[in-house]
Amino acid sequence: MIFNYRAINSQGAYQEGQFEGGSKEELMEMLRGNNLIPVEINQDITAGRTVKKGAGKFKTKDLSIFCRQFATMLQAGIGIVKCLDILEKQSTHQGLKQACGEMMTSVQKGNLLSNAMAEHKNLFPQLLIQMVVAGEASGNLDVVMDRLAMTYEKEAKIENKMGTAMIYPIVLLVVMMVVVTFILIVVMPKFVGVFEANNQELPWSTMFLLGASDFLVERWYIVLGVIVVIIVLIKQALSKDEGRRAFDSFKLKAPLIGPQFKMIVTSRFTRTLATLLSSGIGLLEAISIVGRVVGNKEVEHRLSDASEDIKKGVALSRAISDVDVFPPMVVSMLKIGEESGSLDTVLEKTADYYDEELDTAIQRLVGLMEPAMIAFLGVVVAFIVISIALPMFGMYSMY
Repeated sequence: MIFNYRAINSQGAYQEGQFEGGSKEELMEMLRGNNLIPVEINQDITAGRTVKKGAGKFKTKDLSIFCRQFATMLQAGIGIVKCLDILEKQSTHQGLKQACGEMMTSVQKGNLLSNAMAEHKNLFPQLLIQMVVAGEASGNLDVVMDRLAMTYEKEAKIENKMGTAMIYPIVLLVVMMVVVTFILIVVMPKFVGVFEANNQELPWSTMFLLGASDFLVERWYIVLGVIVVIIVLIKQALSKDEGRRAFDSFKLKAPLIGPQFKMIVTSRFTRTLATLLSSGIGLLEAISIVGRVVGNKEVEHRLSDASEDIKKGVALSRAISDVDVFPPMVVSMLKIGEESGSLDTVLEKTADYYDEELDTAIQRLVGLMEPAMIAFLGVVVAFIVISIALPMFGMYSMY
């Protein structure tokens, strides 16, 4: 649910904004955690109903470019309205071009940039909007946009590394499927008549391939139907919170790739929390935002439980240790940050460390996957060749 709120800050000034959460009580907790006194709260029943044409969500790289350009212009002394005007004219992203024009009109009418952005939640993520709110409150919007740019730039690098690492295994898998399908549909049927004419007993491997070939050629529609049903069922399962949570939990525990996903979650958690805290956002609200942007439903649920513990007075390091996802080093660094009073700085350095560790881990994973995939492809092809060759040798021995 999305709520519009109006509150009074510690300086006695009115502050407006939007909050996305499960209930009005969550919003009240967030406001109290940031020393804001609620004046008016209304549920936005129209939010999220329509998505304007071309206004799809940003890719992470697009977000980093947007924030970097915005920060650069603000640091150069250019006003917000002019920044939006420039971004609208130069943007090639249709959704951003339209949004910048509408935000410029909204700001010219006296609305805050954060409120204008909140009208485009289909385009701008919660982290960006809440950071802009903090930047407006502190008067350091240029600094906040610069921090956001660095955060999204590093996130884009992680996504690029993971995408690049998966290209080779995916290509090998596709090649293997094409080769096997070609052999079963085109090659094997040509041998059926030869084998039947000699009336010889065939090895089990050859019988298996002939059966698979016959089924694929004669009943291809069943295979296609099963594939479609499986895809639909998977999509339906992942569209539900329970299904997505189960899948995300599996990713964290999966052999080979589980440690990499844990490093990604750890890097996102530490860097995003550091960015939020350094911008003056309260701890409870920061944990709530981090849970929504960390990209893993299982971790989001566990961070929600940690947030409840923090409300009861439990230290952040203790609450995070109970999450049982992050490495012991993260808990230790949180303790150091709490004791030294430099939690945001410690978290930033921790994120940098895990970014480097992730790079090494991805390279190691690719190094293992490449020969493993090639070996598997070789075994499959060898099985097919031997299954065809054995009956042929038997035929030659008969003459």
